[in-house]
Amino acid sequence: MSIEIPEGLTELLQSFTVEVLRNQPRDLLEFALQYFTQLKENESNGAAIGNEQNSATRSGKAVNFIEEAMQIDSENGEEEEDDDDEEFVAPVINRFIRRASVCAEAFNPDEDEEDKEPRITHPKTDEQRQRLQEACKDILLFKNLDPEQMSQVLDAMFEKTVEPGGHIIDQDDDGDNFYVIERGTFDILLRADGTERTVGSYDNRGSFGELALMYNTPRAATIVATSTGALWCLDRLTFRRIIVKNNAKKRKMYEAFIETLPLLTSLEPSERMKVVDVLSSKVYNAGEQIIAQGDLADCFYIVESGKVRITMKRSRTKKDPEDEEVDIAVCSRGQYFGELALVTNKPRAASAYAVENVKCLVMDVQAFERLLGPCMDIMKRNIANYEEQLVTLFGSNTDIEEQNA
Repeated sequence: MSIEIPEGLTELLQSFTVEVLRNQPRDLLEFALQYFTQLKENESNGAAIGNEQNSATRSGKAVNFIEEAMQIDSENGEEEEDDDDEEFVAPVINRFIRRASVCAEAFNPDEDEEDKEPRITHPKTDEQRQRLQEACKDILLFKNLDPEQMSQVLDAMFEKTVEPGGHIIDQDDDGDNFYVIERGTFDILLRADGTERTVGSYDNRGSFGELALMYNTPRAATIVATSTGALWCLDRLTFRRIIVKNNAKKRKMYEAFIETLPLLTSLEPSERMKVVDVLSSKVYNAGEQIIAQGDLADCFYIVESGKVRITMKRSRTKKDPEDEEVDIAVCSRGQYFGELALVTNKPRAASAYAVENVKCLVMDVQAFERLLGPCMDIMKRNIANYEEQLVTLFGSNTDIEEQNA
């Protein structure tokens, strides 16, 4: 079953999401009601973007997107001397309209079939590259990149040192770079009603700046260094060419793949799309251990390519306590493993090894519990199948319980 996304829905929701993140409303439902009401009124008025009528004040009550009315940006050309009975239109809507005419180039990953722009490379020493790899290892946006793509990203990144008080990005500016923190502390400042307040901070780890690059929107906040530090920067073109395009391709590929999995047939299409959003890809070399018997469960695995060998330890004899591993199953494309410990809330009952080079789709335990509830009955039924296989290998159920104890 395929679902057609209405034209304009993605852009509409992206713009709304940006304004929610920008304003942090206490009442999200009220914010949404006012936002879309004002948007509809503007559309009905038929005001053209960028013409002289846009600079005149509009009649009607202004929408207040935070607790107090916010100051209008000077670049909108609004006159403070207008009639006292007239109220300003909230800047959230003004930003949305104004930026529509001046935002950066549109980017459609589906249409960008060939990499037309030359690849950007900033030479680095071995020591710099090692520091960069360490800084990037936990960045979520990089998790799904294959080795070649990751190498291109590392090549394109350049180092920037900062001093206390230095502005890295300023609210409402156009996006230029994505930033990964190597070291240093940074405050997140949000300007509203003519004043700035600190809404968060970074402490020697993390990344920022992706929102404006991904959605073609102005910067949602100001980032200021509060200590001496170092950042790694990725330019806009490389970010969009590799990160945005890769995420779009991976999403399509995962959608097509999980639709073929019998395990997920009980999910609604919208639920399967949520599963796609939380999946990450991980590659294992031949012979590499994926999970170890006795460890705490943290992930659920679906084999995308290659084969995975599932083993369980058993004692040879009472006199020889040294355990040996016995093969109990082999998983291939479309099959899954690692769910048993998540369903039973017990340590791993078996180990898993890559028979050959293996690529797995991985879901963490929180997403597993939240999204795969409808599949739990299937997984629980599989436990009985496991026990039947283990009885054949180890003997009675009592022997199995002793092995797992």
